Amino acid sequence: MPKHYFLGQASRFSAGERFRRLFTIGTKKGQAQLCDYLAKRYGSDYAHVAIVKNGRTALAIALKSALEPGSKVVVNGFTCYAVLEALKAAGMTPVFADINPETLHYDAKILESLLKKEPSIKAIVVQNTLGMPVDIAQIEKLTQKNNLLIFEDLAHCVGVSYADGREAGTVGVAAALSFGKEKSLDAAAGGAVVIRDLNLPAIKAPAKRAKFADTFRARFYPTFCAFYRLLAKIKLETFWMGFLIKTHQVERSADNKLDFSRRAPLFVSKIILKQLQALPKNRPPIRKFVLVKNRDELLAKLKRKGYHFDGFWFETPIAPERFYKKANYDEAACPNATEVAKTIINLPTHYDESKLNQALKIIKEYQK
Repeated sequence: MPKHYFLGQASRFSAGERFRRLFTIGTKKGQAQLCDYLAKRYGSDYAHVAIVKNGRTALAIALKSALEPGSKVVVNGFTCYAVLEALKAAGMTPVFADINPETLHYDAKILESLLKKEPSIKAIVVQNTLGMPVDIAQIEKLTQKNNLLIFEDLAHCVGVSYADGREAGTVGVAAALSFGKEKSLDAAAGGAVVIRDLNLPAIKAPAKRAKFADTFRARFYPTFCAFYRLLAKIKLETFWMGFLIKTHQVERSADNKLDFSRRAPLFVSKIILKQLQALPKNRPPIRKFVLVKNRDELLAKLKRKGYHFDGFWFETPIAPERFYKKANYDEAACPNATEVAKTIINLPTHYDESKLNQALKIIKEYQK
């Protein structure tokens, strides 16, 4: 029986971390400590930081704080539906930018071309896909020339540094963090918004505490996933996760609805503060990617060898696929993103690379 390796399913957490997730006690003081830490890290102050229900809520608050309703905002043409949900909740109009296939993000050249077509754009969202930093200096130069605001979505890139030495989250007028499953900070729930322009209004923190169901799911998700990984050895993992989703003990990430009124579970702040303090300098990407032929065949072959890499986020340009039609996405305007979504697979970076040698050999046979 082969040893099994997983792209997601909380595979990077040790038994000790799963135990701490179950029994960590959260307090309002702990939440305040996290807010203070985020303010100092990202160049803000306590009044301009809030812990919220999830990352999309954080991004919506950031956008609402600085832009007029109806403003056109550039978003990556290769992203999650949660980003569009945030723009919709904030009353903004998304403008999709095609990507450079080498970085999975738009660059200054692509952005400049888009601005010529859409001169009324007011802001951009930079997401540093998979934790790969964009050339922020060139993008920032262009935004300054065109009087655009930068909002940084840190779901994939907390702790990542740009080529000019600045850390992601310290460039734009605001930063939005996600603490969701498999993100760069992972507590399976929660998010934070940091307003860096102190001329903008202070944030009114959510008044309601997290729902019991959200707290339960956040605590038990790593443990549920440990059983998932064990059951993969006897090919019962799909039935296990299906049962958990059907009984609402696990919630698919894209289904975690935006809510301005509720905060994250209090224990999440303690978990996240510990993760932040442990981050290495110039953090590497949270995933790597390869463009391949015959993706379904490859993923099936990898799975037979014990490599479960099918949870790659971007099966469509705006993921997940079940929400794709809602995005009103113009594939003709984003041909690179459309093609990449058909051929991409993501690889975990939390394993020692030697453990992936067999997988890499298989992938090389299919690599484009």
